[in-house]
Amino acid sequence: MAEYTASKSLPPGRQVWTMSFRHPVRKDPKGKFGLKVRRSLGTASENEADHLISQMNKLLADTALHSLAKRREAERRFDEIIVSAFYDPIESPIADPATIRDAEIQLPKHGVPKVLLTGATGSGKTSLLRHLIGSDPRTDRFPSTSTARTTTSDIEVVVAPESPTFKAVVSFHSQWETTTSVAECVANACLAALYDLPDEKIADKLLHHQDQVFRLNYVLGSFSHADSSDDEWNYEGETDAEDLEDQGLEPSVQPDEQAKLQSVLAGFLGRIRALAKTARKRTETELGIKFANLEPTNTDLAEEYFSDVVEEQQEFDELVDDILDEVLRRFEQLPPGDRSNKPNGWPESWVCECNVRERAEFMRRVRWFSSNYAPAFGRLVTPLVQGIRVRGPFKPHFGVESTELVFIDGQGFGHTPESTASVSTQVTKRYADVDAILLVDNAMQSMLAGSVSILRSVLASGHQRKLILAFTHADQVSGPNLPDFSSRRAHVLRSAVGALGALRSVLGTSLVDEFERDLDNRSFMLGWLDRPLTTKSKGPTREMENLLTFCRDSILPEIPTEAVPVYEPTGLLFAAQSADGQFQELWKARLGFIVLENVQKKPWQTIKALNRRVALSIDNQEYSDLRPVAELVARLSESIGRFLDSPATWHGPKDVKQRQAAIDGVRRRVFAALHPFVESRLLTNPLPEWLRGFGYAGTGSTSSRAQVIREIVVGAAPVPNEAMGREIAAFLAQLRTLVFEAIRESGGLLTSGEQTETEAVTT
Repeated sequence: MAEYTASKSLPPGRQVWTMSFRHPVRKDPKGKFGLKVRRSLGTASENEADHLISQMNKLLADTALHSLAKRREAERRFDEIIVSAFYDPIESPIADPATIRDAEIQLPKHGVPKVLLTGATGSGKTSLLRHLIGSDPRTDRFPSTSTARTTTSDIEVVVAPESPTFKAVVSFHSQWETTTSVAECVANACLAALYDLPDEKIADKLLHHQDQVFRLNYVLGSFSHADSSDDEWNYEGETDAEDLEDQGLEPSVQPDEQAKLQSVLAGFLGRIRALAKTARKRTETELGIKFANLEPTNTDLAEEYFSDVVEEQQEFDELVDDILDEVLRRFEQLPPGDRSNKPNGWPESWVCECNVRERAEFMRRVRWFSSNYAPAFGRLVTPLVQGIRVRGPFKPHFGVESTELVFIDGQGFGHTPESTASVSTQVTKRYADVDAILLVDNAMQSMLAGSVSILRSVLASGHQRKLILAFTHADQVSGPNLPDFSSRRAHVLRSAVGALGALRSVLGTSLVDEFERDLDNRSFMLGWLDRPLTTKSKGPTREMENLLTFCRDSILPEIPTEAVPVYEPTGLLFAAQSADGQFQELWKARLGFIVLENVQKKPWQTIKALNRRVALSIDNQEYSDLRPVAELVARLSESIGRFLDSPATWHGPKDVKQRQAAIDGVRRRVFAALHPFVESRLLTNPLPEWLRGFGYAGTGSTSSRAQVIREIVVGAAPVPNEAMGREIAAFLAQLRTLVFEAIRESGGLLTSGEQTETEAVTT
């Protein structure tokens, strides 16, 4: 085991000493022991700081004390600051952000409709949320919107008409998650420096994570090249002030502060170039290559070797630490409120509460945590925000009576062309907890892949009764054959019907037909969301009021059904064959073992990033559009859904709606049970294998990691066949138990030979 020692430092502008050390029993974001820990020593005295550092070095040297069982013994020998600094990282799991928010603002449990907003990036769902809560797009500007991906955190709004105050709680990403993202940004920037790209290209890699969510330019400022000048790409006409948001609401970064930010960035870029230069020389020497002469087929292998060398350097860790220091400084500029920190000083939450008469001040404060105001880049903490929950007497501007409601908004979904694109489990797990699922789509174009994936997911889950379609930009739908609102509405709905038609082969005809019959009642045309709506805008406000009414009525109880489906158990075998086969083929194509149409082989950086998140249990164990649990749940729920859609026979009434309601009840139970079932098979049980794959480094690590993940996929979802080995038999037994319990708990029956379960009991 490596020997670790602690050191002290006095951060610039601070009076209290800080301690740093590598933790001998905690792994860092690279999966190696030696997690970097920083703690305030709580003293301005250098002598006292030296005394505490001496204690920590004694504790680090005594391996007999390196377990939680020895904490009490350590407490008798060392100062509490030292004991806490060493043992807290061992026993303190990452706090659940939802629990942090619950401690300040509870989400209503019963009797209050909860509405989940979802949709493709840029569809306008956050603009819609503004209208639903009465947030003015010019003066309030909360939540923030833009043409790019804006919402990068969960935003929950509790509408409480009788509340005397506005209250907000913000939860932040953990230091563990943030360090991982920063390290990946630095590694990607070094890869750009490997090929001696211009500073602006290297800065782009550093400031914009490849997942397009974590953006360091919000925190560190945008890079400005010394030789950059106005390229005259602007508009010199008159500006319509009515159509612009007030740009004076956020404190901009002043020229002197901007100069300091540029100096800091320039220093980071210089260090990145030095890291890349050292790593390139070593890589070329050890592999006996020259990057300039590499064949394309060998580039991936050499680049991953180079990245491993980069991350092994002490200067890499020091650069990541210095960037994290810059990140922490931004938390000193937060709006007034109560900030709570972890024992190591990392921010955990921020809370504020204002009187109803201070609404404008409240919106100004909370807007800071979702801001994407470019002149403030270099001050913002938006990428570090995991979730925002607000409560207060919010009210739409268009005159509708305000009632209790909860709105939940999150990240938009991309436009991936993969037909198998799946919705994150972070969203699908919420289906059962909300009363309405509001799918927001752009009326000006056919449904994109992101919206179709959500539509597909909700229908497969059995929660289609909750689904509402809101088509934005309806005011911009036009054409010579669309003279009025009715014709424009019909045009948009035909697009939705087309998307549904493509899902019949995946989900089953009866399910899609049932939803299509009710599509008109569940669809709303919305327009002019970029400006305030009042009662004078009769058409747009009428649609908005109808949408709100539908949301409020979503808590009405379901119509009970007396229809009883009866299933033939053997049909489940074919459902498992279909789902597991699709899932295995998808991942074999992503890993490069086979070629599939519309499925691209993923770059080694992307596969490694997913492996890192699974191994370290962060970021929902998903990365970008790689969502293994969500994908297997989706394929299984769809295939099992087709099985459920065709019972061997029925008992009870022949009413189509009652029969569909009975099947939906089974679908919902299956969908809920599939999540823990798949997580255990795909993540928990094979975790040692994920750790093995993440630990690969050097020559051949890309192919070795791909092979490990392939084995995990095949083992987690084995395709039933004639051989029916032990693994396949065990998988089918678990799946049968899950599905058959869902059927029985929902009131359904299984056949036993020529008898149903009920008949067998009777005889």
